[in-house]
Amino acid sequence: MPLVKFTNENKEIEVPAGAWLREEAVRAGINLNCGVNGYGADVNKYVNCMGKGMCGTCRVRITSGIENTNSLTKREWLRFKTPGLPPDPIPCLAYVGNEETMRLACMTQINGDIEVESGPEVNLFGDNFFS
Repeated sequence: MPLVKFTNENKEIEVPAGAWLREEAVRAGINLNCGVNGYGADVNKYVNCMGKGMCGTCRVRITSGIENTNSLTKREWLRFKTPGLPPDPIPCLAYVGNEETMRLACMTQINGDIEVESGPEVNLFGDNFFS
């Protein structure tokens, strides 16, 4: 059975092959519906699309084992590449610079061992904005 390691929560769970990341995280008591840099996570735990791939609040970075997941889905592509989609443009901003590792947990199917960073930081201004 694949092993999923959540780095921010210091938690590891075993999941059946083919399981969905968001569902298994919810079963393990892990809230993947983040806000912006930690703000709003309590609200997003209840106000989200319930795993339909539409809101973008369950974005995660797969830091290891991205090859053990399904490929980027059409809903993820739309959520990350279309800033005008409601409810907010934050998923698009979070995607910049993380194109190879950013996923929506609700659209990520687990086929092997992975390491996940939940609630990845969003750098709204870039590294050299004020220099």
